[in-house]
Parts: sequence; C-alpha cells; structure tokens
Amino acid sequence: MEMDAFKGRNSSIGLRPQKVSGLQDVPRAPMAESEERWCHDIGREQAANKPLLKTVFQTPLENLEPVLREDIQKIWDSVPKPEAHKETPLSDFFNVEVVALSSYEEKEEQFKEQIASLRQRFMHSIAPGGLAGDRRGVIPASGFAFSADQIWRVIKENKDLDLPAHKVMVATVRCEEIANEKFAHFITNEDWRKLDEEVQAGPVSNFGKRLTTILGSCLSEYDGEATFFDEGVRSSKRQQLEEKLLQLVNPAFQDVLGHIRWGILEKFKASFDKALGIGEGFSSASQDWFKACMTQFDEECAGAIIEQANWDTSKVRDKLVRDIEAHISSVRTSKLSELTSLYESKVHEALSEPVEALLDGANDETWSTVKKLHRRETESAVSGLSSALAGFDMEEETRDRMVKSLQDYARGVIETKAKEEAVRVLMRMKERFGTIFSHDSDSMPRVWTGKEDLRAITKSARSASLKLLSVMAVIRLGDEPDNIEKTLTVALLDPTKNDTSKKSITTSDPLASSTWDEVPSSRTLITPVQCKSIWRQFKTETEYTEANRRGNNWLPPPWAILALIVLGFNEFMTLLRNPLYLGVMFVAFLLAKALWTQLDIPGEFRNGALPGLISISAKFVPTVMNLIKNLAAQGEDPPAANPENRRSSNNTSSSENPPDHKSSSKED
Repeated sequence: MEMDAFKGRNSSIGLRPQKVSGLQDVPRAPMAESEERWCHDIGREQAANKPLLKTVFQTPLENLEPVLREDIQKIWDSVPKPEAHKETPLSDFFNVEVVALSSYEEKEEQFKEQIASLRQRFMHSIAPGGLAGDRRGVIPASGFAFSADQIWRVIKENKDLDLPAHKVMVATVRCEEIANEKFAHFITNEDWRKLDEEVQAGPVSNFGKRLTTILGSCLSEYDGEATFFDEGVRSSKRQQLEEKLLQLVNPAFQDVLGHIRWGILEKFKASFDKALGIGEGFSSASQDWFKACMTQFDEECAGAIIEQANWDTSKVRDKLVRDIEAHISSVRTSKLSELTSLYESKVHEALSEPVEALLDGANDETWSTVKKLHRRETESAVSGLSSALAGFDMEEETRDRMVKSLQDYARGVIETKAKEEAVRVLMRMKERFGTIFSHDSDSMPRVWTGKEDLRAITKSARSASLKLLSVMAVIRLGDEPDNIEKTLTVALLDPTKNDTSKKSITTSDPLASSTWDEVPSSRTLITPVQCKSIWRQFKTETEYTEANRRGNNWLPPPWAILALIVLGFNEFMTLLRNPLYLGVMFVAFLLAKALWTQLDIPGEFRNGALPGLISISAKFVPTVMNLIKNLAAQGEDPPAANPENRRSSNNTSSSENPPDHKSSSKED
C-alpha cells in the first residue's frame, strides 16, 4: 500500500471559483440573508481565504514534507498494535513519499507529464523505481488466485474480522427475544408452579414425567416460532434456553431426591427394627433390607429423571448409603450393648447372692464351690453370648474381646462380693461365734446347766470364726495353694505353738506384714496385719459373752435387788393404798409378761447384754403391734356360749403361739 500526498504549488487560481456565464440571468430562489452574504463573498480576497491559500501553496515542499511525516508518525504511534509489533517502525509496513504536482491551470503540459510519470509508477509498482519496487517476496499475477484464497481463509479464521451476515444478525436478535419470552412464560406457568409447590410440601409421584411434559411444551413453542431463522443460531439459542430452564428446575429435582432419600431411610429403619424384633439375624436383616431399599431408591430416582437432562443422582445415593450404614452401626452398637448388659445381669444374678451365701458360711470347701459356680455360670453366659453374636457377622477379634469382657465381668462380680464381705468380716465372725457358742452340735439352743466345758465351747467358736477370717483373707479362684489358715491358727488361736517352734523368740511376727506369702496383692482382701487387728477386736467384743456365761446369771447381784426394795418402799406402799394403781399395775404386769414371753428375753441375753439389747429393740415394736392386733381381734369375737366354745377358743389360742409356751415352759 502506498500513501501519496499531492500538493499543487502556486495553484491558488485553481481554487478560485470560476465565473459562470449568464449566472445573473438565472432567477434565484429566495435565500436567507446569511446565504446571500456567503454567495457574495465568493471570489473576494479575504472572505475566500486567498492569502492563506497562497501561503500554503507557495510553501516549499522541503518544509511541508517533515511536517507531514511527523503527523503520519504520530498517527502510527497512536494505533493499537499487537504485542509483538509495539516497537515496530512504520517503514516496515508502509512507504511514505510526498510528491508535488504543477498547477494544471498555469502549467498544464508539465502537469500532464508529471501525472503520466506517476501513473507509470503505480502501474509498474513492483518494478525497480516503482512505488513497491523495494519489496521482497512479491507474488506474481499467476499466483494471485491462490494468494487471495489464503488471505480470505485467514480473514475467516480471525474472529475479529468475522462479521455475521445480515440474516444471522436478525436470527440472533429474534431467537434471543423468543427464548427470553418463553423462559418468562415458563416461570409463570401454572403447571410448573403447582408442581414446584407440591415438591416443597413433600414427596411427588411422577415428577420426571410431569416436568418433562412441561419443559417439552415450552421448548416446542420456541421451535415453532424460531423455525424460519438460521438453523445454527436457532439451535444455539434453544440450547441456551434449555440450560436456563434446567437450571431453574434443578432445585426442585434436588428436593425430590431429598424426599426420596428421607423416605427410603425411614423405611429402612422401620423395616430393619421390625425384622430384629421378630428374631431375624442382625447381619441378614441389615443386608436384605439394604438391598431392597437401595433398589427402591434407584427405581424412584429413575421416575424423577427428566428427558431433557442427564442429571447425576450418585451423590444423593452415596449419602443414603452413608446414612443407612450409620444407622446400622448405631443399632449394632446398641444391640451389642444390650446383649452385653443382658448377659452381665444374668451373670450378676447367678453369682452375687450364691457367692454371698457361700462366703457367709465359709468353710474348707467355700472357694472350691465358688470356683465351680463361677465356671458353670460363666460358661453358660459365654455360650449364650456367642450364639447371639453369631448373627452379627462380626470379626473374630471383636467377638473374642466381648467374650473376654464377659468373663472378666463374672470374675469381677465375685471379687466385688468378696470385698464387700471382707469389709463385714468382723460382724460375720461375731455372729458365727455367738451362733456356735449359744447352740449345741444339733443347732439347738444350748441349755446352760453349769456343767458345760466353756473353754472347749469358746475355743470351738473361735476356731470357726478364725476359719471364716482365713477364708475371707484372699480370693481363691485359681488353683494356687496357700498356708494362710495355718499361719492365722498358729499366730492367733494357738500362740504357744508359735513360741515353741524352731524359730527364735525374737523372730518377727508372721502377721506383721502387708502381704501374704506367694499371694499377689490383687488377690488380697485382708492383709496379715489387718487380720491381727480384726482378731484383737473380735476377742475384745466376745470376751464379755464368755465371762457372762461363766457367771451363769443374767440377774443383777443380790445387793442391787435389796437396794431396789428399800429405796422403792414408799412407792410400794402408795400402790397398796390405791387399788386403781394396783389395777394398772396388774395390766402392766400382764403386758410385760406377754412381752417377756413373745420377745424371749432370757434367750436373747444368752449371747450377751449388748447383742440382747439390740435384738430386743429391733423386735419390740412389731411384738407390741402384734399383741394389740390379737387383743382387738378377741374383743370383736362374740362371748363363748358354752364350755366347749371356751375350750375351743383356748385350744385355738394355744395353737397360735406354740413357741411362746414352749419358751415359757423352758424358762420355768
């Protein structure tokens, strides 16, 4: 491309308006005053800017060319260019040349010659001396068709130069208007609004089919109105409309999936719990109902899918799977906890009271019996638990851990009960001492005649109490032997053997220790030093019973009886002077006699004063209430009509309280 500037030199006459002959004779239409003044100014010196034009045209070319080139360079600098050509000079793309021509009016021949020369330069532009003679790689005319084809291909591929055809522009505007109109109409569509409201309220059946129909109708209307426009534009705008519609209805679709997921989850929970309630295995019930519910979920999701979209339901499905698995895990944990609690309660019930009874009657066979009981009940509980766990399809390690926990619990029940009994060992020892001391070998209450060998009775009672202490000293659930009983017998019951042993008298006390030989502290209930302290307290509290029985008299001494008579003489005389007092005293005597017989006071005091008082205080109120009830019942009965009725009543009365009469006669 060549840029040429043509400048006439001294050609001011050429710009001057030429005179037209007969111009004054032509009638003119009326014109405004300003227009008339402008017409009158034509040809005038100043009004036509003749001095300025003369100055311009008479200026030398050497002065004009730099100014023109500077202006062109400024234009080139302000033109936006690609990044690669920001610093490229103008000369790489254009040849700028300034040419001046003579005045046509003054130098016509010279003007024509210059024009002919300039014409030749254009016609032979690629020849040496031509306007484009300095270019390289010029394409000859034979390759013009191919070159033009390549240039056009570049233009078509350049998006900035790809101007749409008129019909494409019209189709773009009109199809977009139709699409916007159909989208707005869809938003206000009653069928869609009703369907959306139903989805917000809860589960909707045939959602996919109904929404497919509504969307299809909207798109069909678009197709009908845009059918005569350009196919490419029509399809593009239809796709955009479809995307907007799908984006609008997608939240409703997600809500439908949420309703389906929630409904399936609730169904699984109810069905799974019901299956477990009727005794179905945990593993089989969970697997069967999981498969059934997931199949139903897939079917309902298929019914919610619309034809216009390929929406993915895998995320909601995965969420449902996680929810079901979490519920299964929660139920499994709950059921396993229930099973554990169930069998622990069975073990506790089977061991607690029997072990307490065995330890209460401690003897040589106590711990062997406890071990047998422990083994039998533990094996029974473990067998039941293992059978119950078989339906859970759990790992062997987890099952073994639960079985081990139950076994440890069973052992813990025995150890806990043994520790509780060990705390009460002193009380148990005193009870055993009192029982053996006050009863004979046939477990009958002992009748003291004064001929009994109290030393032998006391020793027997203490030996039995010491046996209980030795049994309660440690836990013996294993097969490890110990010599605790022998140690306690030598150190406490028969200290003379300890003194005459081969050991020196200065040897340390075998009970002056906090541990037993060859017995770990975890099995120890009562340490040796604690046994010694308990035995000392036991002897102190039981010596009174022995001393009291040695005196063989529970009545106060004679001097105390004499003092009571002397000091109470005045009160005795007062009673004799007032018969009412005697009546009251007589009634009080009868009540006291009845209480004496019912409470068996002499028998209670055989074990000592303190135990007797405690026992009597515990039985006093119930005995008084029983006497009052009997008196009230006898007062309501009609009086006896003949001796037979009286005799029958006496027989009945005597039969109701045979132990009292027996006790009374024995006391007498």
